[in-house]
Amino acid sequence: MDEHGHRPALAIPPELSPAKRQLLQKIQFQLGKATTFSETLPELEEGLLQLLEAQRLTVYQQSRDGQELIARHKTGQELHEIRLPLGANSIAGYVALSGRSLNIHDVGQADQLAHIHKTLKFDSSFDRRSGFTSRSMLAVPLKHSAPLLGVLQAINKVGADHFSELDLQLAQLLAELLASKFHEEFEGSDGPYDLLINKQLLSRDTLDELQRRAKKEAVTVTSLLVNELKIAPEWVAAALENFYQVPFQRFDPEIVPPKRLLRKLNMSYLRRQLWVPLAGEIDEEIVILIDNPSDVARQMEIQRALPAKKYIFRVGFSEDILQYLGGGSISSYLHGLAGKLEEEEVEEGESSDEGMETGEVNENENTIIQLVNRLIVDAHRAGASDIHVEPAKGASPSKVRLRIDGICRPALEIPSTHIRAVLSRIKIMARMDIAERRKPQDGKIVIKLKGTPLELRVATIPTIFGEGAVLRVLASGGALPYDNLNLSERNYRELDRLLAVPQGMVLVVGPTGSGKTTTLHAVLGRINTPDRKIWTAEDPVEITQPGLQQVQVDHKIGFGFSEALRAFLRADPDVILIGEMRDRETAHSGIEASLTGHLVFSTLHTNSAPETIIRLLDLGLDPMNFADALLGVLAQRLVRTLCSQCKQHYKPSDAEWRRLVSLYGEKHFDALEIRQSDTVLFAPGGCSKCGKTGYKGRTGIHELLIGTPELKKSIAQRGRVDQIRALAQEEGMRTLLQDGIVKLLKGQFDLLQLLRVASEELG
Repeated sequence: MDEHGHRPALAIPPELSPAKRQLLQKIQFQLGKATTFSETLPELEEGLLQLLEAQRLTVYQQSRDGQELIARHKTGQELHEIRLPLGANSIAGYVALSGRSLNIHDVGQADQLAHIHKTLKFDSSFDRRSGFTSRSMLAVPLKHSAPLLGVLQAINKVGADHFSELDLQLAQLLAELLASKFHEEFEGSDGPYDLLINKQLLSRDTLDELQRRAKKEAVTVTSLLVNELKIAPEWVAAALENFYQVPFQRFDPEIVPPKRLLRKLNMSYLRRQLWVPLAGEIDEEIVILIDNPSDVARQMEIQRALPAKKYIFRVGFSEDILQYLGGGSISSYLHGLAGKLEEEEVEEGESSDEGMETGEVNENENTIIQLVNRLIVDAHRAGASDIHVEPAKGASPSKVRLRIDGICRPALEIPSTHIRAVLSRIKIMARMDIAERRKPQDGKIVIKLKGTPLELRVATIPTIFGEGAVLRVLASGGALPYDNLNLSERNYRELDRLLAVPQGMVLVVGPTGSGKTTTLHAVLGRINTPDRKIWTAEDPVEITQPGLQQVQVDHKIGFGFSEALRAFLRADPDVILIGEMRDRETAHSGIEASLTGHLVFSTLHTNSAPETIIRLLDLGLDPMNFADALLGVLAQRLVRTLCSQCKQHYKPSDAEWRRLVSLYGEKHFDALEIRQSDTVLFAPGGCSKCGKTGYKGRTGIHELLIGTPELKKSIAQRGRVDQIRALAQEEGMRTLLQDGIVKLLKGQFDLLQLLRVASEELG
């Protein structure tokens, strides 16, 4: 770099093809946006291999003592560690020692190696382990200013016997780029988190304070760095890798610790010691994941517990190690508590239906209080809608699962000796009767997160293995903007038109958890102006908005939706929201309110917009009055969306295309003006951003029925569901499935997720 900190322009060889020139510029751009080496290289690898036209790529880092090269990145998923001494016993070691760049046509030809240096050898141990055959090779040093940082190595030219001199120049350019970008990571540090200080992500004083807190609160420094200071986990991983000089290993569900090794070890012991064997064999080579590879005492413990000729260490986060050991939790703090629970576990006595079991802990113990509090807080941060606490048989650990984006995911295991205390603590917080374990109970928990209230609805249900509990995390905060509802152009326009009508009824329908309340509040936010008085009756109030008068009903005191509605009519309303049309009285009162000059919104648990009409008529509503009052019915579902970071595009097959056309309906599909040849569909991938699921978040699909004169006439004549549906479709309504297919064609989700929530029936 020059004195102003600008990187000089790359000396790109003039004979480089336009395609490779463009690829090199893309790599340079990606490096400019990159944060850490470990996070960036896997994303860059494909481009680097294409540029060099190589089969494999390895990036070595020089150890802090300057005696070895350690593979920081290599093509493939092998867990075997590669460490090479500096010197002529390996090609990379020789390049590091000599500083020379090498282009070797065949590493198996001893005369070619002797021509470079009389004692130069090719280390074939990796080939023997992996079954790969190395032939041609490029090896260039990574340098920033004078110090050697490591070696870049490419193996086996694709489509040719050996690499060209142009390939060697490109490898040198790439080495220059990598060294310039990541030299601070490669130069080493004196403490595990010094890289974060060097990158100005953390001050020395803050680190000292975090280390004091970690010791006092029995948590890890890494959890405080990530959860409180919001430092990206990738940076913390890079700092640990940089200091310990071993590869960092994140939790990978594809890697399963071998049972042949785990059966020799006690799981509680491993959780306390925070290490786990990931691969290998007794008395041979074993790969160990540990949170501190420099801990000599634990190294000796590992040697005692699992004898081996060689140990390959990986550094990892505590929570990832515990996840490999089963029952991973949702934060490193929670992992620490889980470890404490295991440590306190005592031998279980005979179970009894009354009172505490022998060996159980008390719900007022500090560990239990902290565990329940952190479980709630971390579930909220993870975006969970529900927390499921599920008892298990006998001494088996109970499970905690979180419903995130509509899908339940394992979160934590609770020892059998502690589950009753956890349930009792939840019941205390929800103001339930902790002595009553034979009947279901309902309650409510309210806590504050940094001054902001968080409310949970709690339901306990007795099972054959003991009490279970489900905690619904109620949405908090402001309303979703109307423009973010993901309405189709027609639905957006028509619903917006209905909102301008001063009187009538608009219904939002769908099953539990389909986003009805979110949509209603987005609609209210659209019309919430100073000239309108808006009353809402909800059970419970989940979303608050300035300017709205919001009331929470309480059925225990006889104040339900119908009572609230009657009260609102005496309070000069312009707009009324009734949380749900649960009975004839509420529905009848809502119709009367909408016919007397008020705009009324409400919800129903029905499957489609046409079915809603029949459901309300079946409650005994007058068809003429209902037809006059109805403005529209919006049915909706929530569909899991594909992760934007890793979704994979592909061209639909003929069979898949025909199915999409058939599901949408050939009669209406031509109007979309979409051709198969122009269509790109997307499939789930799997990355760290989405927890390897391929999906992240949810979005809405909708079905909007408008109360047109023809439709009102059909309602007044008590038309059948199929007649109402057919008439609504003729007037422009598209079903949930049709709306979903249009959004599928836009790449928002895949057909599997759409068909989970929308019926294949089109009418």
